[in-house]
Amino acid sequence: MKKIRSLLVGCLMLTMLLGGCGTSEETPTESETSQTPAQTEETTGDLSGSVSTDGSTSMEKVIGSLGETFTLQNPDVNFTYNPTGSGSGITAVSEGRCDIGLSSRALSDEEVASGLTGTVLAYDGIAMIVHPDNPVSDLDLATIAQMFTGEITNWSEVGGADAEIVLIGREAGSGTRDGFEAVTGTEDACQYRQELTATGDVISTVSQNPNAIGYTSLAAVGDSVKVLTIENVVANEENIKNGTYVLQRPFLLVTRSGETLDTVPQAFFDYATSAEAVDVISQAGVVAAYEG
Repeated sequence: MKKIRSLLVGCLMLTMLLGGCGTSEETPTESETSQTPAQTEETTGDLSGSVSTDGSTSMEKVIGSLGETFTLQNPDVNFTYNPTGSGSGITAVSEGRCDIGLSSRALSDEEVASGLTGTVLAYDGIAMIVHPDNPVSDLDLATIAQMFTGEITNWSEVGGADAEIVLIGREAGSGTRDGFEAVTGTEDACQYRQELTATGDVISTVSQNPNAIGYTSLAAVGDSVKVLTIENVVANEENIKNGTYVLQRPFLLVTRSGETLDTVPQAFFDYATSAEAVDVISQAGVVAAYEG
């Protein structure tokens, strides 16, 4: 009996020892598996998060191109653009409802004093557009001002058909409107037939009315309208860059002064204002402020 008991105790101890060894072998395997994702993330270092922009509808093409390129380089980043107009975008960033505001006009002294900073991203020409069938091809600034303030009311007075001039403009607070009125000296004096809230609406309206004239971002113009020369100077990148095309304005990235952007918005801001982005900006039809 003693031999049997000894044999049973020995088997039991052997079983316990084997069970213990099995447990100690599994632990390192689980530990190695759980560490793999962390090690992979640390190795890749890809940006992850979001950046929100809000403002100028005129900047849709350039900001869309920059956002697309940036997210292609950083697939885990969510980039959003809300086309509300310059004034609304400035308010949005001031109130903290977006990371970066977009303005197609310079900031006012009051906006700067309220704690905002405008960084010039690019320069855009303001194109004067008419219906493709309109025979008028060139106007000077003085004539444009007289047309928009109601001193000249018929196309025949500027070499066109005998027809009433229909003035199409943007809504109050639009950066395009502010830029146009500042350059032509027509602030608060324009006699608009229609005041529209988006760049595309101005182009569409002018394209459907042979007697209409309007202004819009050069970057947004397509084949549906005719772009006038201003004092015989063509609206193009070269003439905007050298300053001979006088009807132009800045595109700004607006941020809150003295505040640091979060990592992802700051990375986008740095990219958009770097030499790396110059070609993307140029392909969007505007002139990069930073040439590298």
